[in-house]
Amino acid sequence: MRSLLAGAAALALIAAAPQALAQKPTGSAGAPISINDKEYFARQGVNVMVFNDFYPDGHQTGVTVVQHGTRVAANGDLRLETSPGQWSPMPVTQTRTVDRATGTITQTLSYPDPSKDRKGFNPIIYPDLKFTYHVKVTALSGGAFRVTVDLDQPLPAEWIGKVGFNFELFPGELFGKSWLMDGQAGIFPRQPNGPVEQRAGEWISKPMAQGKTLIVAPDEDLRRMTIESRTGQLELVDGRGNHNNAWYIVRGVVPAGATKNAIEWVITPNVVEGWRYQPVIQVSQVGYAPDQAKRVVLEKDPLDTKADEVVLYRLTANGRQVAKRGAPKAFGPFLRYQYSTFDFSDVTAPGMYVVGYRDQVSHPFKIGADVFDRDVWQPTLETFLPNQMCHMVVREKYRIWHGLDHLDDARMAPTDLNHFDGYLQGASTLTKYKPGDRVPGLDAGGWHDAGDYDMRVESQIGTIWLLSKMVTEFGLNYDATAVDQKNKTVDIRVADGKDDARQQIEHGLLSVLGGYRAMGRLYRGIIEPHLSQYVLLGDVVNQTDNLPYDPKAKPDLLRGHNYGVDDDRWVFTEDNPDRELDAAAGLAAASVALRDYDAKLAAESLAAARDIYAKAKDRPKKPTDRIAALTELVLATGEGAYMSELIALKPTVIADIENSGWAVGQVINRVPDESFRRDVTAVVATYQAKLREQSKENPYGVPYKPDIWGAGWTIQEFGVKQWFFHKGWPQLTPEDYHLNALNFVLGVHPGQNNASFASGVGSKSATTAYGTNRADWSYIPGGVISGTALIRPDLPELKVWPYFWQQTEYVLGGGETNYMFLAIAAQQRAKGK
Repeated sequence: MRSLLAGAAALALIAAAPQALAQKPTGSAGAPISINDKEYFARQGVNVMVFNDFYPDGHQTGVTVVQHGTRVAANGDLRLETSPGQWSPMPVTQTRTVDRATGTITQTLSYPDPSKDRKGFNPIIYPDLKFTYHVKVTALSGGAFRVTVDLDQPLPAEWIGKVGFNFELFPGELFGKSWLMDGQAGIFPRQPNGPVEQRAGEWISKPMAQGKTLIVAPDEDLRRMTIESRTGQLELVDGRGNHNNAWYIVRGVVPAGATKNAIEWVITPNVVEGWRYQPVIQVSQVGYAPDQAKRVVLEKDPLDTKADEVVLYRLTANGRQVAKRGAPKAFGPFLRYQYSTFDFSDVTAPGMYVVGYRDQVSHPFKIGADVFDRDVWQPTLETFLPNQMCHMVVREKYRIWHGLDHLDDARMAPTDLNHFDGYLQGASTLTKYKPGDRVPGLDAGGWHDAGDYDMRVESQIGTIWLLSKMVTEFGLNYDATAVDQKNKTVDIRVADGKDDARQQIEHGLLSVLGGYRAMGRLYRGIIEPHLSQYVLLGDVVNQTDNLPYDPKAKPDLLRGHNYGVDDDRWVFTEDNPDRELDAAAGLAAASVALRDYDAKLAAESLAAARDIYAKAKDRPKKPTDRIAALTELVLATGEGAYMSELIALKPTVIADIENSGWAVGQVINRVPDESFRRDVTAVVATYQAKLREQSKENPYGVPYKPDIWGAGWTIQEFGVKQWFFHKGWPQLTPEDYHLNALNFVLGVHPGQNNASFASGVGSKSATTAYGTNRADWSYIPGGVISGTALIRPDLPELKVWPYFWQQTEYVLGGGETNYMFLAIAAQQRAKGK
C-alpha cells in the first residue's frame, strides 16, 4: 500500500510496511497505555519500559519505547554529556516505584556510581559531582506518556548547561526518514556529518535542530513519534559524530535552580489501530539431515491464536510442489509472543524446501545427508579463524584482511593496575619480569579476541581445546588455507598439504606456550595500553609500529596519539587456579590432537599441562574445573594415577553433575570402579530428566533463559556439553539437545530476525556484525555472533546494527568453535558415523 502523508515542511510519497495494510493511524487516540503485569506500560502497538533494564553502555536502560513490535528509542535518562560514550559517567539505580493507581512508574538514581568509579570491570572516571534525581513516567491518552525529572537539590552553577535528559533514537530504523522541528526539517543521515563544535573538551556534531517539538519520521505511520518539551528547548544531535556506536539523541538540559519538574516532556508514539505483529517463520537457514527431527516454529502476536494451515513445499524445476500440509500444534505463550510448531520429520526426500504460512514463504533450506558437507562449518575454519590470527599477514586473493601486526609484543604491565577493559594487575608481576620489561616469546601465535584485538588466555585455550576435540572426536582433516609460520603469512583458500585445524592449534600454542616458557606461568592476557589504540577500527597493523619500545624515540606525528613511542601491548599475569586448570585441560587435549602432526610440540604441551595442573589442582574455587582437566589428562596419558584422582572426586562430580558430567562422559567407560559408574549414571539420569522438563518451557527444545547478551553462546556451549553427555550415556541423553542447539544458531530462535547467527552461513545470516571490520557494516565469514538478546523483561531482539556487542559480537574461545563442533557432529551423524 502507498499512502500520501502531509508534513509541516513537505509532502512525501512512502511505502508503508506490510504490517500496516488496511490499518488506520490513530495518533494519540484510543485506549491509554497502562501498566501490565510485567511492570511496563503497554497497549497494542506500543510499549514503554521504565528502567526495566539497566545497561546504559549497551543502550538498554531508562525510558524505552517499543513501537509496533520494534524498539525505536531507549536510554531516556539524565547524562553529564551531550553525547556520552562507553566510558562516560553513568548513574546508579536506587529505588523503583510502580504506582498503578496513578499510572506512574518512578525510578530514583544518583551520581556517581561508587561501584564503577575508578574500579571494577571497565572502570569509569567520575567528576566531583553528587546528586540524586527521580525519573517519572505517567500514562496519558492513547500511546502518549509524560516524562518528568525531579532533582533533590539544584545543580551546582558550573554544571548548568551540561547535565541534560537524553532520549536516544535507534538510527537503523530512521536512515533516510524525515524529521520536523518548529519549522525546521531534514533527513536522518546514513553517516554522521559536520559541522562540528567543541563541548566539554570534545568535538561533537552540531545539533541538527533546536526547538520545542520534534516529530520523528512523519513519513511513516509505524515509526512516527512526537516529542514535546514543556520546559526548555530540545536539541536533536547525531551522537555518532564522536562515538561510532552512538544513536541520534534528543536532549534537553536541566535549567539553573531547577528541582521539581526540571525536565517535562510529552512523548506520543503514533499507534496504528488494529496493528498486529506479523508471524515469523523460524526454520533452519541451512537445513536438516533426512532422519533428523524437523520442526517449524511460528512466532505470532499474543492476540493471534488462529491456527492456519502450514504448507511444506519441495522446490522443483516447475516451481513449488506440496510435500506436506497440516495445522500447527499450539505451544502457547513464551516471552511476549504466542507460539506454535509444525513437525515435518517424516519428510525425508532429498531436495530444497520452503515453508508457507498465510501470505508468507520462508527462505529455502535443504534436506539431505550432505546438508552439512559444504558452506556450514567450513567458513569458520577457512576464513574466520585465519582472519583472527595475530602476528601474521592474512591474505585472501586480492584482499588483505590485515597486515603483519604486533611484532613488538609484549611489555610487562604495571603493577596495581585496573585496566579500562577489565584486566587487573596485582601488587606483583608474579614473574622475574618488572613492569615495563620486555617478555620474550609473545610475538608469535594467538588470535585476536574477535571484536577487539586483545588476547585473553581463556579465549586462546578455549579455541585450542575445541579444535583439538574436533580432531580427536571427529577425525577432522581439512585443508583450504596455507599457513607459513616462518614468513608469518596466511593465504585463505590456498591448500598447503596440512590440516588447517592442526595448524590453528599450533598457532594458539605458539602464544600460550610462548608465555609459559618465558614466565613459568600463563599470561592473563595481552592488550593495548591506551584507549585510543583499543577503540581502533580497521587494519590492526595500525595499532603498533611493530618495533620494540624505545624511550628515546620521537612520536610519529603522522600516526598521532601514542603510536611510535609506547604503543607496545602489555602482558598481564594473575594467580587464578580455575583458569589454570582450564588451560591444563586445553593443553592436554592439544597434545593428543598433535601427536601425529608435531610430536615435539605435543610433548611440550602435555608437559605444561601436567605442571600447571599439579600447581593448581588443590586451589580451585570451582572444583569442577579440576574434573575437566583430569579427564583430559586421563585421555592424554592413560595413567592410573590420574584415573584414581578422578574416582576419588566422585562426590564433587555428583554434587555438580551439570558442570562435571559432560567431562566425565568422555571417560566413563574407562573407569574401572563400578560404584563410580553406577552412582554417576544415576545422577546423570536425574539431571537429564530435569533438562527434559526445562526444554518444554519454550518451543525451541533447549533450556533457554534469555539474558541481556550471550544466550546464543550459552546454548552452543550447552549443545557441545550435551554431545559429550550423549557419548557417555546415549541411553539417557537424547540427540535432540545438540541438534536443537545447532538449529537455534541457524535460525530457529525467538524474535522477528530469524537470521543464522553464523555469518555467511545459510540463506539469511548476520552480515552486519560486531567484528574488527564493523565500521564498514561488514562481516567475517564463519564468525558467530552472540545472537538474540533480551530487552527486559520480554522482548527478544536482534537488530541489524554493527555496534551491539551484546547482540552481534564475534568471540573467540567458544562462540565460533562451539558452533563448528555442533555442525561437524551433525555432519557425522548425517553420514551415519
